[in-house]
Amino acid sequence: MIQRGHPKLSISQQCNLVQLSRSAFYYTPVGIDAETLAMMKEIDRVFTRCPFFGSRQIAAYLRREGTIVGRHRVRRLMAKMGLEAIYKRPRTSQPHPQHPVFPYLLRKMVIDRPNQVWCADITFVPVKNGFLYLVAIMDWATRKVLSWRLSNTMHADFCVEALREAIAKHGPPEICNTDQGSQFTGAAWITTLTEAGVRISMDGRGRYLDNIFIERLWRSLKQEAIYLEEIHDGFAARRVIKNWMVFYNSDRPHSALDRQTPDDAYWGSLEQAKAA
Repeated sequence: MIQRGHPKLSISQQCNLVQLSRSAFYYTPVGIDAETLAMMKEIDRVFTRCPFFGSRQIAAYLRREGTIVGRHRVRRLMAKMGLEAIYKRPRTSQPHPQHPVFPYLLRKMVIDRPNQVWCADITFVPVKNGFLYLVAIMDWATRKVLSWRLSNTMHADFCVEALREAIAKHGPPEICNTDQGSQFTGAAWITTLTEAGVRISMDGRGRYLDNIFIERLWRSLKQEAIYLEEIHDGFAARRVIKNWMVFYNSDRPHSALDRQTPDDAYWGSLEQAKAA
């Protein structure tokens, strides 16, 4: 798919064309043994099903299934994966002590039209011999996934790439809401939003329900696609995720949208607004 030494296109240009971050292209397996990686996948599977479970509950759940593991090991691996029970916020996004934190703007707000509010979040994606991170930008009112990116690091670059793509394709939203993770409080993310005229909103500590829609997206993606296939590398992960995202946006009816798909709700609302 991507050719090293292409006569006209650099690696960066080719990655942009196929919506793959450079870090995912250069992905090399994290130095971790197969048994530990298998345990991490089991922990993520349980956490995806029960995101309110902490390390004690996950260890107990796995023991009931016949996997003997101690709570302290589960806790160490959850920290490595960026997982924490949702009542304390997932730790895939850690705050940076020197980054600014913006106020939460959505309290008591009625969110009922496309591009009024966007949200973004990061999740863990297991692959053979390692793992990747996935970021998605979602329209709050219609649940449409506007863009996404894969990376093998937690650096902010892949998040900013996804944000810029979403703005380029759909125009800027009125508000963008995230947690207080360093990827979303860094200069590149803040500058991109500010230059586009977007108001910045950040969840307060303990407000896990503020991002519940995108948390449900992760659960559906993993249960309906990622855990059904053995994903070997970044290219396979991108293929699986891309196919599911297309299905989710265009073919998967959503109960909160009166059984419309996110695409139907997003584009249909925009057409109604134009006609009004």
